[in-house]
Amino acid sequence: MLTKKGKYGLKALVHLARMPAGQLVFVGDIATGNNIPKKFLDAILGELRNAGFVQSRKGKDGGYRLARPADEIKIGHVVRVLDGPLAPIPCASRTQYQRCEDCNEATCQVRHLMLEVRQAIAEVLDQRSLAEMRDIGLDDLAEATGSDDLAVAVKIKA
Repeated sequence: MLTKKGKYGLKALVHLARMPAGQLVFVGDIATGNNIPKKFLDAILGELRNAGFVQSRKGKDGGYRLARPADEIKIGHVVRVLDGPLAPIPCASRTQYQRCEDCNEATCQVRHLMLEVRQAIAEVLDQRSLAEMRDIGLDDLAEATGSDDLAVAVKIKA
């Protein structure tokens, strides 16, 4: 499951991806624009900076910006940095595997199903870039759910 830390980190990156290349954005503006607690966002952006996703500059003209183009940042990498392995259980993880003590891994049906779950999650997140996530529109969401209700509701409000 994606934690609030992972969700807020992705929201902050999408916010930065919407900015013109190289433009710095204040933490407070990102926090306010995405309903994220500023203090928590400060810590998350620090982790994203240490992982090479964002750059920062201190001072009156400071802020954050993407460290590389949004189409080069894979969502799976961001989630792993912020939330750890994609696998729902440790024995199904490829990056932080831990052997189970309570079962035979070769015959454990739970592990085998969770390996499939982990693979499905990785296939989606590792193939999608921040640029693709940024560009997901309401029409895309309605198409993905097979429903025009969302698009119709948005058009009515507009």
